[in-house]
Amino acid sequence: MSTALLVLHWVAGFIVLAEALNKLERTAPCAPGLTPRERVTAWLKGFAWLLLGLGGAGALITPLLPLERPTFQDVCVMLGFAVLIVRTRVKEG
Repeated sequence: MSTALLVLHWVAGFIVLAEALNKLERTAPCAPGLTPRERVTAWLKGFAWLLLGLGGAGALITPLLPLERPTFQDVCVMLGFAVLIVRTRVKEG
């Protein structure tokens, strides 16, 4: 069971990191013409995706370093974000 959790955590981390990098590339909080509210929203969105990307990168590096194995909670959180990302991509079609 522990190996299955590790694999799920790694795959979910890969999906979350890929999407985070994609979103960060397209986020432009310093773009001209944004209202203050849009600018704050863009900064918060960028910060949130940065944190998710760091979490995804951590999930990818965990099997390679002598770190703690992910707990069931860690796997559930990362897998939940990955499912939401895949769902959104499928919905966009």
